[in-house]
Amino acid sequence: MRLDTDSLACAGLPVFVEQAEEVRDWVASLTYEEQKALWKCSDKIAAENHARFANMDLRRDLTPALLAYEGIQYTYMAPAVFEDGEFDYVQEHVRILSGLYGVLRPMDGVVSYRLEMQAKACVAGAANLYDYWGRKLYDEVRGQDCVIVNLASKEYSKAIERYLAPEDTCVTCVFAEVVGDRLVQKGVYVKMARGEMVRYMASTHAERPEDLKGFAWSGYAYDEGNSTSVRYVFSRQSGAKSD
Repeated sequence: MRLDTDSLACAGLPVFVEQAEEVRDWVASLTYEEQKALWKCSDKIAAENHARFANMDLRRDLTPALLAYEGIQYTYMAPAVFEDGEFDYVQEHVRILSGLYGVLRPMDGVVSYRLEMQAKACVAGAANLYDYWGRKLYDEVRGQDCVIVNLASKEYSKAIERYLAPEDTCVTCVFAEVVGDRLVQKGVYVKMARGEMVRYMASTHAERPEDLKGFAWSGYAYDEGNSTSVRYVFSRQSGAKSD
């Protein structure tokens, strides 16, 4: 994650900021060794995040979430090159799932932290973060049209999928390489494509799942033969270069 308080103004605080403060306080109460075990990281990263949680104020010196995350998926969203209206689009349509914050809108102000959704954090007596957040995340993500497009990893998407109702439509996008007669999902390229899909949706102002089928970036194309009404497969030949 990175700190950037200058490029864009935050639109507000996360909807679950009070719950995030409860999670922060629980993490901060752990010893350094307990925190390192929770994060499953090196001494260098543990020391950095131990200091972060010891002094963490979730209401000051904030970075818009879309700029704060530096993972591959966010790099390929490329918010730095968004054009007019695209920030408004993602603010309305995109939701980011977080172990610390629960759900974020792209322009919500956040601080740098380390806490994965699958971390065994027993906050407020909960068995883990899935238990702690419960159906709050689903209720916040689900729109009035009951349609969700899933571009998250399994670690995060299962926090939503377990609460889906019969009237919901949840479309999962799958990005795969054609290797012989098989479709193979390769981690780094999947993350790249997920970010590119968000950028595509913002640039075309997609409003329905069907609008995603025109995605044809980095050699991917909608694969009708391997797709279903709730699983959109985008495939490309193995070895194709990403943009």
